[in-house]
Amino acid sequence: LLSVCRSCLVKYLEENNTCPTCRIVIHQSHPLQYIGHDRTMQDIVYKLVPGLQEAEMKKQREFYHKLGMEVPGDIKGETCSTKQHLDSHRNGETKTDENSNKETSEEKQEEDNDYHRSDEQVSICLECNSSKLRGLKRKWIRCSAQATVLHLKKFIAKKLNLSSFNELDILCNEEILGKDHTLKFVVVTRWRFK
Repeated sequence: LLSVCRSCLVKYLEENNTCPTCRIVIHQSHPLQYIGHDRTMQDIVYKLVPGLQEAEMKKQREFYHKLGMEVPGDIKGETCSTKQHLDSHRNGETKTDENSNKETSEEKQEEDNDYHRSDEQVSICLECNSSKLRGLKRKWIRCSAQATVLHLKKFIAKKLNLSSFNELDILCNEEILGKDHTLKFVVVTRWRFK
């Protein structure tokens, strides 16, 4: 485990899939999904440096106010003390009925911007069987199980700069898939390990 500045790491992983320090492959196609926030390290730093946590929270509030944005609920400091908030999330506890009924506008906005990340996810290997087309740069993708074959066709056409996605056929185990099939349906009905 390495402790690295998250923003620097994210910028680095946009172009690379290896650790910036030891050059070990994090993940072949989705390295950003395999990095995590080191809460233990952050707790230790907060305990060693008096007032740091409060100063960081203050800076975050000032940052949001400066941009004219509403401060997210977890750094407002109004609904709960920071330590209780962090401890309850770390231990997997959920909100009380009282708090769960008071869904804030920030939570609603987060749900709207979720882009199906909370859906069941499937990993797909997209291999080109045609000699007329070049393969994708990254053949593995991870997406919502609710995505359809039509979504995949549009994605592939965009990545390969094709004028029409209708000319593409997507196969699973040498069987053409219908454009309205969800990936969940394909996994359940068509996928067989070979």
